[in-house]
Amino acid sequence: MSRAASPSGDQFCGVARACAVWGVARATVYRHRVADDTEKPARRRGPVGACCDEDLLVHIKAVIAASRFHGEGYRKVWARLRLKEIRTAPRRVRRLMKEHGLQAPHQVRPARDYQHDGTIVTERVDEMWGTDMTQTVTTEEGRAYVFVAVDHCSGAFVGIHASHWANRFEALEPVRQGVVRHFGAIGGGGAADLRLRHDHGSNYMSDDFQDEIKFLGIVSSPSFVRQPEGNGVAERAIRTLKENLLWLRHFKTVEELRQGLLAFAATYNATWLRERHGYKTPNHIRAEQLGLETAVTMEHKMAA
Repeated sequence: MSRAASPSGDQFCGVARACAVWGVARATVYRHRVADDTEKPARRRGPVGACCDEDLLVHIKAVIAASRFHGEGYRKVWARLRLKEIRTAPRRVRRLMKEHGLQAPHQVRPARDYQHDGTIVTERVDEMWGTDMTQTVTTEEGRAYVFVAVDHCSGAFVGIHASHWANRFEALEPVRQGVVRHFGAIGGGGAADLRLRHDHGSNYMSDDFQDEIKFLGIVSSPSFVRQPEGNGVAERAIRTLKENLLWLRHFKTVEELRQGLLAFAATYNATWLRERHGYKTPNHIRAEQLGLETAVTMEHKMAA
């Protein structure tokens, strides 16, 4: 119709005018003019590459056979092909190696064996404490390490500490704080019948750390390897500490950080509500279990 001439003006209508009358795009008209009804085989977009898949597979096998090392992945195979002036895409090498079972062997970890099925929380305070470490940064003195000790029943911070170092002696500090606060003093066997849950960090598994808690009468209770859930009470307390202090405030020095941690622990123990115990605070839980009515009265005054 675009080639039809007007009877009055003897002019062609043109494609634009015809498409406007029909209400279709001109691109559609042009596409149908050159349409090829023959079905084309599907292929990857872009250039074909140095060679077809069959030839490239031969080169890949030759590279793997010539290598003196075992376990090289597709990236190194691709790099060795480049050194032989055979240029292709890394993803193509990966696809061919996967399709023909040429990928590097890797160790598949067995399914995790949850040996601590059940619960790690206790029904009474001072039966088990959990301890762990995290890191933060001060604005003037750089990296700092934060150590905590948490009661597995009430969730209270029994000890908290910050230091420039993450050695075994600094890791003992929050445990010592808890022993002094809840057992009276540091002495041989003073914290008998208490268990301490910790991970397999070198500072916690060291002889000095283990000998010290053994001297205090504490039984070591390490969590299972690669199963941090076993120390979940201390892990969850550290998350709360980060969300409410370490990620919100900046501290200039480690000493300023240490003072801020002590203040946070005191506020947490006095005001944090524990759903498991009927929305009572850690201090209230301890006071109820130990019969310290005066401590409950003082806590209510502080809250008011």
